Amino acid sequence: MPAFRPWVRACAGMTALAVVVLLAATVLAQRALPERLVPPQDARRPPVLDRQGSPLQFVHDGGWNLAEQVNLADVPPLLVAAVIGAEDRRFDTHAGIDWRGRAAALWQNLRAGRVVRGASTISEQVVRLLHPRERTLWSRWIEGWEAMRLERRFSKPEILEFYLNQVPYGANRRGVRPAAQYYFGRSLETLAPREMLALAVLLRAPSRLARDTEALDAGIGRLAQHLRSHPALAEGGGWQPAPLRLARQSTPLAAAHVVDHLRQLVPGGGPVHSSLDAALQADAERFLRERLHDLQREGARNGAALVVDLDGNRIRAWAVVDAAHPQTVGIDAVRVPRQPGSTLKPLLYATAFERGWSPATRIDDAPLAERVNGGLHAYRNYSRVHYGSVTVAEALGNSLNIPAIKALQFVGADHFLGVLRRLGITGLDRHPRFYGDGLALGNGEVTLYELVQAYTALAREGRFRPLTLLEQPRAVVRDTVVFSAAAARATSAVLSDPAMRLLEFGDGGLLRFAARTAVKTGTSSDYRDAWTLAYDGRHVVGVWIGNLSGRETEGVSGARGPALLARSLLARLGETVPVRAESPGSGALAAIDVAAAPEPSQPTLRQPYDGLQLALDPRIPDELERFDFELAWSGSPTRVRWYVDGDLVGEGIEPRWSWPLRRGQHRLHAVVESGETQPLQTAAVGFVVH
Repeated sequence: MPAFRPWVRACAGMTALAVVVLLAATVLAQRALPERLVPPQDARRPPVLDRQGSPLQFVHDGGWNLAEQVNLADVPPLLVAAVIGAEDRRFDTHAGIDWRGRAAALWQNLRAGRVVRGASTISEQVVRLLHPRERTLWSRWIEGWEAMRLERRFSKPEILEFYLNQVPYGANRRGVRPAAQYYFGRSLETLAPREMLALAVLLRAPSRLARDTEALDAGIGRLAQHLRSHPALAEGGGWQPAPLRLARQSTPLAAAHVVDHLRQLVPGGGPVHSSLDAALQADAERFLRERLHDLQREGARNGAALVVDLDGNRIRAWAVVDAAHPQTVGIDAVRVPRQPGSTLKPLLYATAFERGWSPATRIDDAPLAERVNGGLHAYRNYSRVHYGSVTVAEALGNSLNIPAIKALQFVGADHFLGVLRRLGITGLDRHPRFYGDGLALGNGEVTLYELVQAYTALAREGRFRPLTLLEQPRAVVRDTVVFSAAAARATSAVLSDPAMRLLEFGDGGLLRFAARTAVKTGTSSDYRDAWTLAYDGRHVVGVWIGNLSGRETEGVSGARGPALLARSLLARLGETVPVRAESPGSGALAAIDVAAAPEPSQPTLRQPYDGLQLALDPRIPDELERFDFELAWSGSPTRVRWYVDGDLVGEGIEPRWSWPLRRGQHRLHAVVESGETQPLQTAAVGFVVH
C-alpha cells in the first residue's frame, strides 16, 4: 500500500491542477452581463424619419425587438404558463441551471443514440441571446455559469419579460407580440387558448413547426395535458382540441433595405431625416407586391422600384419585394447589377445627337450580321421584322436593334462608355472590346439605381446630379452638364410621343400617359429582366421585375411586366408636369442621312469571313440546315458561281446562295460575271462547320 501513495498523491495533484485550470478557463471565458436587462446599447439605433418627420419603422430584420415590446403584466397568464411549461418547467425553482432536466435529457439522448432533447433553461437562453456563441459542449458549460450569474443579478420576472420580448420566432421576428401578429394576425390579448399554446410550442423550431402542422398539433396536445388544471383551459368544460390554422400575415417591410444605409450616411446617433415619403414608400411596396402576385404564373419572383423627385434628385421611394420570401430582408434588388435590355438606347441616341445626328436622321433598318468571337451573330429586332429606311426617332421609339448597333458604331463604344460613367453608371468598367456592339442592346450589367440616376439627366435637360436619400444634403452638389439641352429634349420628345412607337408597340395603351411622359421599356435575353423607366417634368420612376436567381420568366417583358406598375406610381404622385421636350420636327437639331458604307469595287465575300466557326444545331435534322453565302460588290452581277473546296456547289443571278451545311474544314470562293468584263474571282476564305 505505501508504494501506491506517491501515485495517488500525483493523481490528486493532477486532478487539482485540472480543476484549477478548468475554473480559470471558465472564469476567463465568461462575459460581462449588462447593468440592465435590455437590448445592447448599440442596438438602439437612431430613428429614421421620412421627409415630413414620420418614422420609417422597420422591425422585422431579425435583430433586437425594439418597437413591439410588452410588459410581463400585459402578457396573458396562459401564454406565460405555456412558455414556462414548454421551455423550462422548473424556471421558478432553479438557480439558472436545471440539473434534473439536464440529466433527463442526457439519458434520453443516450437511449436514442442522437440528440432528441435539449435542457436549456430560459435563463440560459437569455444568456445565449446576449452572448451568441458557436453551439459546443464548452459553450453550454459557460452559458450555465453565466445563467447563474444572471439570476443573481436580475429577478425571475425581469428575465422572463426579456425572454418573451426577444426570443426568436422565425420569419425575422423576435418576441411574442410580433409572433402573435405574424402567425395569427391578432394582438396578444385576443388570442385563443390554442393559439397561445401554439406560440409556446413554436419556440422549439418555429420554421419547421410552422410547415409541419401535424407535429405542431401534437406538441400543443402534450402541452395542454401538462397545463390541464390551468383556469384558462378548465373554463367552458375543459380543453377541446380543434384544427389550428396559421395565418402568417405579410407585413410591409417599410424601407427595409435602405434604413441601415441611411444611418451610415448620418453618423452621430441623432434622428436621420431622409428624403423618403413614408406613404409613397408603403404604396410602392404594396403596388410591387400586387404586381408580382399577378405575374407569379409567369415565374417572376423579385422586383424593385425607385421614385425620384427631380427637385434635387431626392429619392422618394425605394421599394424591394421578394414574393417567395416576403418577410425576409434579403438582397437589395435596387443595387444588383442586371442586364438592362434596351434601356440604354435613349442614352446612346442622346450621345449621337451630341455628335451630329437628329431625330430626323434616316438610317437603314436591314438585316445585320457581325463577327463575334469566331462566329457570326445575326442581329434582329424584337418582332424579327425589318423596316428599311427609318428615322432615328422611329428607331428609338420602336427600340429597333439594327439602328442602335449603327448608332453605337457612329459614336464609338469607348466614347459611349465614357458618357455612361459620367452619368454614374460605374459598373460597366470593362474594355469596350469586351462588350462589342452588344453594348447598345444591353449585354453589360447595370443597377436600377444607376439607370434611374442616368435618366434624371435626360429629364433635367442634360444636367446630371447624383441621387440623394437626404432631404437636406450635407454638402452642396453642383450639376454636371452631360448632354446639351437640345439633345436631351430631343430624346425626351421621342420617348414621349406615342406615334413614334407604332411600328413595334402599336397603339400601346399602357405606354400612353395623361400628361406628356417619356417612357422606355427593356427586356434582357430569355426574359430574365424586365424594365420600365418613365419620367415627366417632375419625377422619374424606374421599375425592374425578374428573378435574382437569374432564372428566366415566362415571357415577362418590359411592356408587360413593370410598365403597369410605373404607370400606377406616376398616377399615385398626383398632378403631373409634362416632360420638357422638343418636337422631333422642330429643327432643334440638324437632319442628316446616315450614309451606307460603300460597296467594294472588286467582288468580295461578305459572308462567310475567313476563320468563321459554324456549328450544326442538334435540334434540327442535318439535311435541313443551311448557311447563306453572300457577295459584296458595287457592280451588278449577271451570274455568280459558288465553289466549295474546288467543287461547284451552286450558281445563279443573285449575290447570295443557300448552301447545305457539311461538317469539316472548307474553303470558298466565287466567280462573278457581269457581261461587261471578264469573269472576276473573289479571294478564297476558310471556314469550319462543327
